[in-house]
Amino acid sequence: MTQSTEQQIDGRQRITDEAAHLFLTNGYAQTSLRDIAAAVGIKAGSIYYHFDSKDDLLLAILRQGLDVMIDAFEATAQATAHAEPQDRVAAHVRSHLAALFEHGPYTATHVTAFHTAPDEVRTAIVPDRDDYEAMWTELLMELQNDGHIRRRVDIGLSRLVLFGAMNSAVEWFHPERGNLDRLATTIADQFWRGVRKEPST
Repeated sequence: MTQSTEQQIDGRQRITDEAAHLFLTNGYAQTSLRDIAAAVGIKAGSIYYHFDSKDDLLLAILRQGLDVMIDAFEATAQATAHAEPQDRVAAHVRSHLAALFEHGPYTATHVTAFHTAPDEVRTAIVPDRDDYEAMWTELLMELQNDGHIRRRVDIGLSRLVLFGAMNSAVEWFHPERGNLDRLATTIADQFWRGVRKEPST
């Protein structure tokens, strides 16, 4: 008896869910297909029904994580299109942090596993990461062109600094012991104070 399409999708999702959790908590190199299969409750060989290799599985997880982040950015952009510049930046910081902490291993794996992932995986996912980063660059350049960010601010470098502040929180911030809204506000306020154009007097 062959599996239905719904069963195939469910089986694939269960594998990616468990693999994403293990990659995030134990590390990609330290996690074997046998570990993933045990967590799912299947034989290790069954994973090959859905994925060609562990690298292929990691790539699928990274792509799913980026889909979450891109969707969040687009939704936030639409919702804040007419908001004040500082509020727009703050909303995007909040949505990025929400993607990292509220969608768990799929997004946070980009922070913890990307740089140690096999070359083939990094090469395959870089265009998608570049697309997401370009959305941020476009936002900040728009604010600069509209006179809200100082002209001498290096947008590319500023975006990297902002990403560093947001992404590093994965290593130390615990939502159950902290407040994600307060963290987002703090990061956004510090960033905005550093780049904003002071009003003319």
